Amino acid sequence: MASPGFWSLGADNAGATAGSQSPSTPRAWCQAAAQKLSGGIGSKLCALLSVGEGEKAAEAAAKLPPESEAAVPCGCNKPCNCSKAAAGFCDLYSTDLLPALDGDAKTMTFLQEVVDILMAYIVESFDRETKVIDFHYPNELLQMNNWELQGEPASLDDILISCRATLKYAIKTAHPRYFNQLSTGLDMVGLAADWLTSTANTNMFTYEVAPVFVLLEYVTLKKMREIVGWPEGRGDGIFSPGGAISNMYAMLLARFKMFPEVKEKGMSSVPRLVAFTSEHSHFSIKKGAAALGIGTESVICIKVDQSGKMIPADLERRILEAKQKGFFLFFGSRTGGNTGEGALEPLFAITEVCKKYSVWMPVDVSETLFLLMSRRHKWKLDGVDRANSVTWNPHKMMSVPLQCSALLVREEGLMQNCNQMHACYLFQQDKHYDLSYDTGDKALQCGRHVDIFKLWLMWRAKGTIGFEAQIDKCLELSEYLYNKIKDREGYEMVFDGKPQHTNVCFWYLPPGIRYMQDKEERKKHLSKVAPVIKARMMEYGTTMVSYQPQGDKVNFFRMVISNPAATFEDIDFLIEEIERLGQDL
Repeated sequence: MASPGFWSLGADNAGATAGSQSPSTPRAWCQAAAQKLSGGIGSKLCALLSVGEGEKAAEAAAKLPPESEAAVPCGCNKPCNCSKAAAGFCDLYSTDLLPALDGDAKTMTFLQEVVDILMAYIVESFDRETKVIDFHYPNELLQMNNWELQGEPASLDDILISCRATLKYAIKTAHPRYFNQLSTGLDMVGLAADWLTSTANTNMFTYEVAPVFVLLEYVTLKKMREIVGWPEGRGDGIFSPGGAISNMYAMLLARFKMFPEVKEKGMSSVPRLVAFTSEHSHFSIKKGAAALGIGTESVICIKVDQSGKMIPADLERRILEAKQKGFFLFFGSRTGGNTGEGALEPLFAITEVCKKYSVWMPVDVSETLFLLMSRRHKWKLDGVDRANSVTWNPHKMMSVPLQCSALLVREEGLMQNCNQMHACYLFQQDKHYDLSYDTGDKALQCGRHVDIFKLWLMWRAKGTIGFEAQIDKCLELSEYLYNKIKDREGYEMVFDGKPQHTNVCFWYLPPGIRYMQDKEERKKHLSKVAPVIKARMMEYGTTMVSYQPQGDKVNFFRMVISNPAATFEDIDFLIEEIERLGQDL
């Protein structure tokens, strides 16, 4: 059964479902908002949504209530499109805003105009009648707008024009038909939290400058460790700028745990180290090895089976080979769901091998740890509690606004010992509060953005049960897609069996390829299908879904469903759009 749509407003829409949702619903919402919202905000949304739409613009203008603001010339001395005499943005500059003297009224007017632009964009993003992208090639986009930086300041009117232009050509990642990457969707509470943290504009390195945010990070990390299954949520952790950095932290901690002298003496003080990871794991493992001076050649890739899962027997074989060569084993990366097909590793078996040979056991479940919040699906990650560290990215399947990634560490104090430098100008030891809340010395960064508030506020708004419902819906949609195409003419699944995660990997075979007898010729033609269809998707602006090759498998569509706004209707649309755009190939 389809989940309720995002646009129900009041009793009139209470019975609507996503499957029966009308494409014009956002505009109906906008008209209702014009009546319900004070100050003419709803009317402004309707007017802004219709900019550049010809007859729709005239229609929207005709519906504006009498009290709405009329468009009048601003009176500036140059040609412009200013519509507010009271604001006079043509004559205003950033120096007229706060912290300039008596700039509060002008500041509020300017920021309200920016908010109007943002609110219009939000409503438009959820409208299925709008494009996911207004695509232009880079050289065209450079020529169409003046993006160059100038010596002289631009007026606030020019600044607002730049804001509108930026959003005009931006990808609508909140659009129900945007499936390109895992970081999709736009949560309104998360957005509000992001606005708040930008307004607070503080740093996460000490309790002194970020008291509430530091405490929220403390309680949220503890809750996340409890969900992983560590007793009483004990351990450590930190929010970092993405899963790749979290994975590098894990590698850094593993090396320090085995050879603490490396912190002062460097790599020359330790023997040749080797790390083990799945051949389908995230590229960040090799990138971390390169950054830490271990070297990419010291990363040994373990074979996977036909479904993409690491083979524990091959892991043990490669470990024994490395030991015979005199290498030191320090890191055995396991993925809770690899990047391509989303295959969930046999964590218990892999853990036993790593434990047997005293190898640090990190688990990169940045894309899949959310499964632990679902009573229906958490069994898929049995064994994750045995890890030494866990990477978790709430900015993926939980739809927390970018960026929001955490590294959870089983051993308390290890991060501090590994990374601290005792900078006395920040981390004084004679402060009047508990110094354990000064978290900056356990991070590689000094300046650290407030990423925690988005997750914390969304968690408060949804509750764990709300995240569970969101997760179950995404998995339900992925199963729906799989069932629709697994036996459909023109489609072929890349991997055997029903997906365990929201990744659905498939080829679309146009009529001209389906009956080719020459396997190599068929493969050659098939490799070009997904890139061409993807290019057409972007040029039409109707939808977006990513593709990739993997090993001997030529380009296939990698559909990852993480957008809370998506419905069964959108999955049906995607299938039909792929067929429409690829029929002639």
